[in-house]
Amino acid sequence: MSGNEFRFFLSCDINLPVTFRVDRLEGTLPSPNSPNSGTDSTTEERKGELYVECALYIDGAPFGLPTKTRLESAGPLYCWNELITLSTKYRDLTAHSQLALTVWDLSCGKDDGLIGGATILLFNNKMQLKTGKQKLRLWLGKQADGSFPTSTPGKVPRQERGELERLEKLANKYERGQIQPVDWLDRLTFKAMEKIKDRESLKNGSSHLYLVVDFCSFEHRVVFQESGANFLLPSPIASSNELVTVWDPEVGKINPSEHKQLKLARSLTRGIIDRDLKPSSNERKSIQRILKYPPTRALSGDERQLLWKFRFSLMSEKRALTKFLRCVEWSDVQEAKQAIELMGKWEMIDVCDALELLSPLFESEEVRAYAVSVLERADDEELQCYLLQLVQALRFERTDKSRLSQFLVQRSLRNIELASFLRWFVAVELHDPAYAKRFYSTYEFLEENMIKLTAGENGEEDGFKMWQSLVRQTELTAQLCSIMRDVRNVRGNTQKKIEKLRQLLSGLLSELTYFDEPIRSPLAPSVLITGIVPSESSIFKSALHPLRLTFRTANGGQSKVIFKKGDDIRQDQLVVQMVSLMDRLLKLENLDLHLTPYKVLATGQDEGMLEFIPSRSLAQIFRRPSVMVETKCKILSDHRSIISYLQKFHPDEHGPFGITATCLETFIKSCAGYSVITYILGIGDRHLDNLLLRDDGRLFHVDFGFILGRDPKPFPPPMKLCKEMVEAMGGAESQYYTRFKSYCCEAYNILRKSSNLILNLFHLMAGSNIPDIASDPEKGILKLQEKFRLDLDDEACIHFFQDLINESVSALFPQMVETIHRWAQYWR
Repeated sequence: MSGNEFRFFLSCDINLPVTFRVDRLEGTLPSPNSPNSGTDSTTEERKGELYVECALYIDGAPFGLPTKTRLESAGPLYCWNELITLSTKYRDLTAHSQLALTVWDLSCGKDDGLIGGATILLFNNKMQLKTGKQKLRLWLGKQADGSFPTSTPGKVPRQERGELERLEKLANKYERGQIQPVDWLDRLTFKAMEKIKDRESLKNGSSHLYLVVDFCSFEHRVVFQESGANFLLPSPIASSNELVTVWDPEVGKINPSEHKQLKLARSLTRGIIDRDLKPSSNERKSIQRILKYPPTRALSGDERQLLWKFRFSLMSEKRALTKFLRCVEWSDVQEAKQAIELMGKWEMIDVCDALELLSPLFESEEVRAYAVSVLERADDEELQCYLLQLVQALRFERTDKSRLSQFLVQRSLRNIELASFLRWFVAVELHDPAYAKRFYSTYEFLEENMIKLTAGENGEEDGFKMWQSLVRQTELTAQLCSIMRDVRNVRGNTQKKIEKLRQLLSGLLSELTYFDEPIRSPLAPSVLITGIVPSESSIFKSALHPLRLTFRTANGGQSKVIFKKGDDIRQDQLVVQMVSLMDRLLKLENLDLHLTPYKVLATGQDEGMLEFIPSRSLAQIFRRPSVMVETKCKILSDHRSIISYLQKFHPDEHGPFGITATCLETFIKSCAGYSVITYILGIGDRHLDNLLLRDDGRLFHVDFGFILGRDPKPFPPPMKLCKEMVEAMGGAESQYYTRFKSYCCEAYNILRKSSNLILNLFHLMAGSNIPDIASDPEKGILKLQEKFRLDLDDEACIHFFQDLINESVSALFPQMVETIHRWAQYWR
């Protein structure tokens, strides 16, 4: 059918009865004693026994007998969802045919029983039959008027229509198939529509009542024409599936026959038959396709049935367990029991899949306990990679002292680093009123069990001393917060504040210069710190005045940290944890991209510690003015480029660009690593102040205030590359730039293999208070999933990522394309 072709049916040819569905009543019923005007009728909630009277009027005269719905008394939400079939057929309708709908309340007397009425024309102004849902505003206290023109039109006047009416009209088009469905976008859109609906109802109150009716749809539009007007047309359309598609009133309801068949197919008695079932070639392909689904994708009814049918043959496929558990009907006791028995005999799953079983999708205590038993196989290093998310998963447990809580505590008792981080992760969540009791229970359980530990034979501390060493970390951070308050109150420039800091550390707070007993470093609990070096401590120039502290260590070394107060760094903590995890995944595939996953620890809702890495921002290197560094520019050496800066530390006359090949390789690899990671995590707000360069050539990113696609700047490029980084590789045509692209593509494909792990970790963070996740967890995870391009194979992904790099780099150099010009503005 061509784009200009319009297919339709004529109303005079449709020999079917007029059919529609009375759906529901929206709004609050007026109190029986309120006036009929409806102005103040919602002050008292009313509950009644309601029914709807439906009458057809043709050219202002009643046609046939009125029809009534059943009584509905489930208020405050009255939902009939009842199909009404009139004796009149579509071929008998005229252009001025109207449906008069009146709502009555049997719980009141005769005088108060009338709620209101509304009238709707069956054909629109284009003489086309109305289809889909129609929302009619009731005229309170008035019976529906069937005369033409009517005095009780159900259509909201044009001047009173707002955003809500516009969205409902679009939703109606969507339901009729006139708008293309996009699954993930539809879910987000309807969620947003619900919020707008709630907001509008709060703003406008509930002074109006609306009756929702649903008219049936046909395969094509129905255009009005009087019977006998065109004798050349074929004979009238009969009720045949070949020509007319009539709306099925049972759509969306449970079919008793299908439900019975489903119960029989999944019953325990079929277990003997199903054990020997083997999937056919096509079924095997379908199963393999399902097993490749990301953990964020829901299974359809047919897919759930397919996995259940071949559950016994899938028991040797460990990837299938999480998908199988998704298709179990957990409300069915017998089916749940059979699923748990099969789970115990299933091939042991990987730790990555066990994390999925701890998500809020799985409420069964047996399933969550099984996931914990899988986690027990992970070593301490791997467990520490997931500890932040496992603490967040405590939100989804059914009890305070769950199997997961006990597991985390027991493992922490064997490793002081795990114990220290577990204590901090739990302590920070004590500020969440909804789950404070849950997290305090874990904190208390850790304290009780650690204190009971006895001293080891190898000179290890007893449990009480270990716990006290962890408690002193909190005391230290409290003292640092006190220092920050005193320093901020000092009037004058940064130098005066630095002098005040050193004065406090040497005088009133001299106990911080040399601790009475060593304290375990909050960032690295295996390191004992013995005091602060006042002369090497300073303050950064920024609004919050973060401290840069140098700690003495027990082995005679030093540990430099940054302490912030007034800034929520939990988001930075999550991003750096992901950088560290991705660095580990890449190294497991023998790809070391020289990343710098510095340590970050939130010690409160608005405070925390960060590892200080000696480095310079690119803004400082290029002497480009910025808020934070412009006053320092005069004391910094002038470097026109990254290469000239690196030549100062790694000169080599025979090397590429006058620096050592090792240094250049380190720079290229680190650029590639962070380009891929910032793309996947959707890191925003990149500028030359938060791109840092170390003396050995390692480039790394800091300050992650915007993630998962959020960016305060308009038109962010897909890849976060600045012009100077490309120039340091010799430009977009050099062999070093080609090597950079090769590292990017290799790293991207390696991380795609672990996409399920990364998605599962973010899913466990869905209940956290991290800003860019808490705002819309589902949307954020879907954005993250999109970045992995799981619909492409490795070879196609290489082409995709190379194109992505080329687009971003083209934006950095003079081009005559407006979009590229706007991308170039991003770095200015």
